[in-house]
Amino acid sequence: MKTYLKINPADNTAVALAPLSAGTVVMPDDLNITLKEDIPQGHKFALCDISQGTEIIKYGYPIGIAATDIPAGTWIHTHNIRTGLGELLTYTYDRQVQEVMPTEERFFEGYRRADGKAAVRNELWIIPTVGCVNNVAQAIERKAQYLVKGTVEAVAAFPHPYGCSQMGDDQENTRKILADLIMHPNAGGVLVLGLGCENSNIDVLKKYLGDYDENRIKFLVCQDVEDEVSEAIHLLEELAGYAGTFRREPISCSELIIGMKCGGSDGLSGIIANPAVGAFSDLLISKGGTTILTEVPEMFGAETQLMNRCETEELFSKTVDLINDFKEYFKSHGQTIYENPSPGNKKGGISTLEDKSMGCTQKSGTAPVRGVLAYGERVKEKGLNLLSAPGNDLVASTALAASGAHIVLFTTGRGTPFSSPVPTVKISTNNALYEKKGKWIDFNCGTLVADETLSDLRDRFFDYVISVASGEKVKSENAGFHDMAIFKHGVTL
Repeated sequence: MKTYLKINPADNTAVALAPLSAGTVVMPDDLNITLKEDIPQGHKFALCDISQGTEIIKYGYPIGIAATDIPAGTWIHTHNIRTGLGELLTYTYDRQVQEVMPTEERFFEGYRRADGKAAVRNELWIIPTVGCVNNVAQAIERKAQYLVKGTVEAVAAFPHPYGCSQMGDDQENTRKILADLIMHPNAGGVLVLGLGCENSNIDVLKKYLGDYDENRIKFLVCQDVEDEVSEAIHLLEELAGYAGTFRREPISCSELIIGMKCGGSDGLSGIIANPAVGAFSDLLISKGGTTILTEVPEMFGAETQLMNRCETEELFSKTVDLINDFKEYFKSHGQTIYENPSPGNKKGGISTLEDKSMGCTQKSGTAPVRGVLAYGERVKEKGLNLLSAPGNDLVASTALAASGAHIVLFTTGRGTPFSSPVPTVKISTNNALYEKKGKWIDFNCGTLVADETLSDLRDRFFDYVISVASGEKVKSENAGFHDMAIFKHGVTL
């Protein structure tokens, strides 16, 4: 079993893959280094003497500046490293595009909607237009569980606190996300539940839907009926009858859209689980499929890698705007741009935002960037897409679903039980988490620490995702979890 890893030949650090004790001798690149202190799993140690003010290199890139002199064999963390990042930067396009070669076509067993879109689930969704009817929506969900039969796989409500007392872009965000979810193909039937007096009422939302299937989408204004629950059940019965006509059939993986997110990260996320997801992304793209990477604040410090992988200069400019617009958002609220990583990240071995971002972007693999999406914008281009959304797990995962992701891949070193509107695959970076949280974690990448190769892990993971797309439920689905959150971006009236 490997106990430490030097990620890139240019690195002056290595990462402990297991807890290492002071006095342990390590020999990367035929060096002979005695550890001067205990190194926790996922944390870094110096491979040479690093002088104060010198760049600390991991992944082959700087992840911060030495705040003190750091002798070889010493633990490197927040006590002796500081960020090297600035605020708004000027970027130059240095195109470094590596094409992904096509591979053999694969299929999953999915649903084909009337508009031709593919789906991986056939559920009934109850979507409130406003938080005032959340409890009604949840009461309807509980009462309608008897409709889960045949090919109808779930009935789920998606409560949220928005839809009224919002202005400008903030209200626009709510309307776009709700419309995106209403049109999501994973829902075989949708009941849109309104109150009647809200700003984002049903008549307003209809303008955001465009053409829609009246058999698949029904609307109910609670103020217009005497008993909204019984009326809703009647409409859901109609929707269940329609949704129940769909059957799984072979569909090319070229139609799969997969969102990629990480959270509760540790020092192993960027070297184990995230590279595995990146390898998966490249493999899916090689088969004509689509992936979406988000959590823009966790691109800060690694953004130039993504910018230089943009297929065109226009996409490069959009990516620059993606980064700088988010920095301006932080500044407009008087917040420090680099107030990251979180306490949990630090405990797991991540020391600076550059450290976190370099690990985060490993999920993007090596494919060219083919699309850059605004928040709430639906994916149009096959291949790798970048999506504007914050790092918050629920908000970002909902944004991925709203942009069209059939499934969200969520890597974690510390674990989380949450879900999103679509199947959310929890991927552990270490064996201990997988063993401890078997009710949360769907797939373990900790095996990469042993003798499994990245390509073997990628292939095994690809097969697992195909099984999820074909109907195998993830742990959060078995628990009955369906979560959503919208990006709050303005005042409340």
